Amino acid sequence: MGRNVVEIDENLRLIGTAHVSTASVELVREQIAEFKPDLVAVELCQSRLKSLKTPDELDNDDLLKIINEGRSLMILLQSALAAQQRKMGLETGEKPGAELLAAIEMAEEAEIEHALIDRDVIITLRRAWRKMGLREKWRVLNALLWDEEDDDEKIDLDELLEDSDLLSEVMEEARQAAPNAGTVLIDERDAYLAGRIQQIRGKGRVLAVVGAGHINGIIEHLEKPPLESTSRLTELSQEPPKPIWPKVMMWAIPIFLASVLGWLAYNGEFGALKDTLWYWLVANAIFAGLGVAIARGHPLSILVGALASPITSLNPTLAAGWFAGYTQIKVAAPTGKDAADFLELNDYSVFWSNRVGRVLLVTALGNLGSALGAWFAGGAIVGMIIG
Repeated sequence: MGRNVVEIDENLRLIGTAHVSTASVELVREQIAEFKPDLVAVELCQSRLKSLKTPDELDNDDLLKIINEGRSLMILLQSALAAQQRKMGLETGEKPGAELLAAIEMAEEAEIEHALIDRDVIITLRRAWRKMGLREKWRVLNALLWDEEDDDEKIDLDELLEDSDLLSEVMEEARQAAPNAGTVLIDERDAYLAGRIQQIRGKGRVLAVVGAGHINGIIEHLEKPPLESTSRLTELSQEPPKPIWPKVMMWAIPIFLASVLGWLAYNGEFGALKDTLWYWLVANAIFAGLGVAIARGHPLSILVGALASPITSLNPTLAAGWFAGYTQIKVAAPTGKDAADFLELNDYSVFWSNRVGRVLLVTALGNLGSALGAWFAGGAIVGMIIG
């Protein structure tokens, strides 16, 4: 039995796979046939399973939901991460996660129960994003979007499959660039996967298919009392509480503006009142419009984002990027081919050239521009008052 197949006891076996390796698919098939499990557990969440089963499905209703829920930035980050794995998979002729999908399909064919044991990917990304500082976020985005991989440093996927410790070492190296993200992506998921495995161990013979880099961490957690592992699942399933200061600042801006306008009106300084409103309108409109323009949004989307920003900046429950994104969908509706091309993400220019990518960028950069405009306007108004 290879190092990437671990027998915990007669009723629990772990398979460590490389998510982009053809050999991993064959290994999963062999182990299901050999171990004859009562339940197959896979390192997937519901949303990742859906993307594996229907990789080309992303319609306009999905995009509207993403915009409405404020998930544009997370979807962009998730797409970039998936692209990195996909590039590795293309070199082996296998799609990332193929062995996980194979495990589920074989279980279904044999009428064996299966269980999804990974944490929802959006929760994982949000926890990682919020834990990272600005420098870490920059390093991660730079590595994902702009750094070119050195051909001399490419990893042999078959070697990874044969040696789970090697994949663990690769993951630890990635942690050095972003330690806080590593805590979420590696340590927390080790604990979560182990907790879920403990939850289902009473269902007979369990075969768990997980990334090889998680094997050592899962084993360590499985050696702890079961209650200790399962008790953490609720905590690990929650998004970390949002910091209070952004919400305070979001409400402080409209309160500050209203106070300034009221004070100027009370003192009869109508010239300054007019200048204050002008600063607010122009700065918000310019920055929001610029954000949408950088995303190569439609001229009408730029206009809508610019017009909405002075108003949405006064209401923390709204965002200029949402309106710009809605407009972008209406005036340049993505097609099924656009969705398929975006999900392939073979080149990062697709964020700008593809209609799906453009909708997401228009939303994200429109919101960013609007926020910058509000801060710039606030600074200008303070400067005017002090001066």
